[in-house]
Amino acid sequence: MEKLLEVKNLSVQYVTGKEVVEAVNHISFSLNKGETIGLVGETGAGKTTTALSLLRLLPERTGRITEGEVIFHGEDILAHKEKEMRDIRGEKIAMIFQDPMTSLNPVITVGNQIKESLITHNHDGLKSEELDQRVEKVLEMVGIPASRKNDYPHQFSGGMKQRVVIAMALVCEPDLLIADEPTTALDVTIQAQVLLMMKNLRDRLGTAMIMITHDLGIVAQTCDKVAVMYAGEIIEQGTLEDIFTGDKHHPYTVGLFGAIPNISDESERLKPIDGLMPDPTDLPIGCSFFPRCPHCMERCKAEKAAIYVNGTHSICCHLFDQEVKE
Repeated sequence: MEKLLEVKNLSVQYVTGKEVVEAVNHISFSLNKGETIGLVGETGAGKTTTALSLLRLLPERTGRITEGEVIFHGEDILAHKEKEMRDIRGEKIAMIFQDPMTSLNPVITVGNQIKESLITHNHDGLKSEELDQRVEKVLEMVGIPASRKNDYPHQFSGGMKQRVVIAMALVCEPDLLIADEPTTALDVTIQAQVLLMMKNLRDRLGTAMIMITHDLGIVAQTCDKVAVMYAGEIIEQGTLEDIFTGDKHHPYTVGLFGAIPNISDESERLKPIDGLMPDPTDLPIGCSFFPRCPHCMERCKAEKAAIYVNGTHSICCHLFDQEVKE
């Protein structure tokens, strides 16, 4: 398969007056055309910052990419000028943000909001009527009657607003879609409908996708590959089969699976991961997970682990040091 995106050694900081937040630390992953990768982890792991970095949308005064490359269609987009990035955003790479309520302008009709992206990237010189037809087509594609294009956001339910936001992201048929927790504000039934719709649209348009979530159930439904993030690092990644059915895992990944309710388990309590994520302004010298890890050894506190690789599966943990040496 043709490689679409390759992120190499990406690091991101947020700099305030008094401290430096190490938000993303030396992460690498790749994505082929038509594939979906899930970025999984707790709140604060660096998932959204990673997504904003790919689009160069970090806060101007505080956020900065300190290291790394983002190779998209064979070019490092971190080296692009802002004008070139404006041509990429929306047309080549689109993003569905976490909260549809704040992504929509309350005083502009949904049709005009979708049309705005088409006008910005109207390289073919299409007339207004033709743009309107594209808007109607994408609304129908996400399950909204074309007749509602003149309605305002307040006239839609939460699930329908999310569909509008997805339509806005897909109207230019981007090569890469970044979905940042697209079902967070939705009830379970609507969540299932939106996920199925996104999967069908991905298959129909051939769009690659980065699915950002903390819900492993969503990952199992939608993703081909998985990267598990913790404290700004990717501590494990592989195919869906590697992560869900493999016999070797990072202790944090084991903890994530252990925290999922099991209907066949008679236990009355869930098994949360003890402790909290480390302060990103003062990360541990060694493994970031060691204060919470049930398998912590002395070397975990003092040095970073080498990466254990087995085919498509990689784990950054001292538990596999011996196998790395072999």
